[in-house]
Amino acid sequence: MFGIVAAALTGLCQVQASLAIPHVSAPTVQLDKAIFTGSSTGNVSRFLGIPYAQPPVGNLRFQRPLMHLPYSGHYNVTAFGPSCIQQTDSVTIPYNISPSALEVIEAVFGSYSTGPDNYDEDCLTINVIVPAGVSAHAKLPVVMWIYGGGFEFGQTADPSTDGGAIVQRSIDIGLPIIYVSANYRVSGFLAGKEVQDAGVGNLGLRDQREALRWLQKYISAFGGDPKKVTIWGQSAGAVSVSLQMVTNGGNNEGLFRAAFMESGSPFPVGPITESQPAYDAFVLNAGCSHANNTLQCLREAPISSIRAAINDSTSVLSFSSVSLAYQWGPSADGDFLKDDPQKLVLQGSVSPVPLVSGDCDDEGTLFSLSNANITTDQEVQDYISKYFVRNMPNASSVEKLLQLYPSDPAQGSPFDTGLQDAITPQYKRLAAIQGDLIFQAPRRFFLQHRSSKQTIYSYLSKRDKTTSVLGSYHGTDMQIIYGGGDLGDYLIRFVATLNPNSNTSLHWPTYSPSSPQLLTLLDGPTPLEITNDTYRAAAFDYVTQLLLEDPL
Repeated sequence: MFGIVAAALTGLCQVQASLAIPHVSAPTVQLDKAIFTGSSTGNVSRFLGIPYAQPPVGNLRFQRPLMHLPYSGHYNVTAFGPSCIQQTDSVTIPYNISPSALEVIEAVFGSYSTGPDNYDEDCLTINVIVPAGVSAHAKLPVVMWIYGGGFEFGQTADPSTDGGAIVQRSIDIGLPIIYVSANYRVSGFLAGKEVQDAGVGNLGLRDQREALRWLQKYISAFGGDPKKVTIWGQSAGAVSVSLQMVTNGGNNEGLFRAAFMESGSPFPVGPITESQPAYDAFVLNAGCSHANNTLQCLREAPISSIRAAINDSTSVLSFSSVSLAYQWGPSADGDFLKDDPQKLVLQGSVSPVPLVSGDCDDEGTLFSLSNANITTDQEVQDYISKYFVRNMPNASSVEKLLQLYPSDPAQGSPFDTGLQDAITPQYKRLAAIQGDLIFQAPRRFFLQHRSSKQTIYSYLSKRDKTTSVLGSYHGTDMQIIYGGGDLGDYLIRFVATLNPNSNTSLHWPTYSPSSPQLLTLLDGPTPLEITNDTYRAAAFDYVTQLLLEDPL
């Protein structure tokens, strides 16, 4: 339980209570019968580590999130709460990688090898960052950030995603907004028959939904408008945004009015029961294979056993890479996701809110380092057959895919770099396939089916194309937003007005069936241009066809 009285507010989540009267100069907000005291720096005030759900510990482990109890007492909310229990892993780096590419890889993946400094099961906390001195009656637009990390790792306490920078920039351009972020359970998407029967699939997505409900109840106290919430994420966070759009028959319950997705769309996933082998392995590694009720055994097991079992599972950084044959991705559980998300799109189960969706040009490069030991055509065919189109009845389907993605390095990713960056004979080919299967083709599929039904803007980032081996790799657009770049201004304007334009350097047209145009971000003297979303059309169409027949 969290703090109903001051004596209970110690230990987990770093949410501490004090009976002392808060210092008058610190920002405060009242929620229920509690006073929350945050901190201010310059023009920005922060309220960090507020619990939004009951701690998922003890018998609530691997259960759906429960609404928090009414607040009372005093809370000192000046530090992020602990990150959720998660996998620690490291990417395999080819021996012939360049020093500049190695520096990027270590920056992107370095923290995943050790995990967060501060983690705990009691991790479901939310952070609210506002313009300093904002009135409770201001009704400012709100953006809720959902972090990525392959559904295996990630946290709100990440210095590279400083919400204060977003709020400060919004003040600078005269469109102040409120920034919110919330921890959700990663490395906790159990799947299998037992999970389906218990109705506890897709727990991290359910956590996000609960955080959105918290916003509806409490954001007004911080000066936010609950009717003006935009959900925003990158990578697994962007996929999460898209799945919040397709759940519940497309009825978003008034929880958000817009969506912004960086490198993530509704991608094809199969039934939750297909992951039974992964569940069985997890149960075995946690020491619960003897139990009649394995889920209950997992709830009662020492957290050290759970964490060890998580680390024993495969990951997005392992050889299987971005294939969802690994443990922790979302799945069609028949409840939160009643079907394969792409089929839900075809059924019209989509929240018809304005949206932005974009990709980086070389999405697959980072994820192809761990399988760079694949060097022949046959090895590529075997790999794709095992991890991406596992249930295809004959080899011809994979053979056609490989014809569309030839081994010629000049046609691989990083794209438009000729024979450069071919660190192995198949690296650029694998990078092209993996980037398109998981990121690029699902985005185009989604937008093609929704652009006549709702307002859509789309972009392609080709920034940092000169990064050795990696090109415009997955996540480079994050730097353009959190680092104060032009895409960040488009984001803020979209959150504030539902239109990314107005006093921007280039007008960003809407995406339509007859004119699928992209805001394209480039290096060099012309940083922005408008291009058509028609590249690799035959390959995208075939990828989509394959994965609709055989979801990941």
